[in-house]
Amino acid sequence: MCLGIPGQITAITDAGRQMAMADVSGVRREVSLAPVVEGPLETLVGQWVLIHVGFAMAVIDEDEAHETLEALRGLGEAQETLEQMAEGDKAFGEARS
Repeated sequence: MCLGIPGQITAITDAGRQMAMADVSGVRREVSLAPVVEGPLETLVGQWVLIHVGFAMAVIDEDEAHETLEALRGLGEAQETLEQMAEGDKAFGEARS
């Protein structure tokens, strides 16, 4: 399964290589715009994209970006809860031994 993380394009870093800086929940990373370029690169500055392994895979609207980020945060919280439960089960099993 592929997971795309929403990020907002903040600047073009290398027009020749179609590279840009993206802000992903406060973390800046360089991404390739090659899969989504349909015109001048500058038109993508300020746009939201789904990023997968360093590539902008799709341009999305801001509402979809925020909804996806919320869903991913929810998954992170669920994962954290499952890990805490597993640790609790492990500790309980060790205490019974």
